[in-house]
Amino acid sequence: MKYLCLIYDEEKKLGAMSQSESDAFMGEYHTFTEGIRKSGHYVAGEALQPIHTATTVRIRNGKLSTTDGPFAETKEQLGGFYLINARDLNDALQVAAKIPSARLGSVEVRPIMVFSQQ
Repeated sequence: MKYLCLIYDEEKKLGAMSQSESDAFMGEYHTFTEGIRKSGHYVAGEALQPIHTATTVRIRNGKLSTTDGPFAETKEQLGGFYLINARDLNDALQVAAKIPSARLGSVEVRPIMVFSQQ
């Protein structure tokens, strides 16, 4: 089964890290990613640009509306994701628990919906 691990961090906390702290944190991500590649869990993963680069799109009454930033103000912001293969939810949670941001922010784990092919 495929699961999406959505990674939420506080951009301000990450931005306040010293260069050595940031390098160490990113090193943990590199090690984690290599580990899930080797274990066969990895499908895809990407980091996102900061929230000030986001644009939210809405269509209301047939008209396009855009606003800067994310849809909702939150303490933690979506910063990236991993798409993984896992045997079941427990396996997916075990993988997600090893994502470095689980210690500083949070990781939301959601199963991918499979639509039948017709």
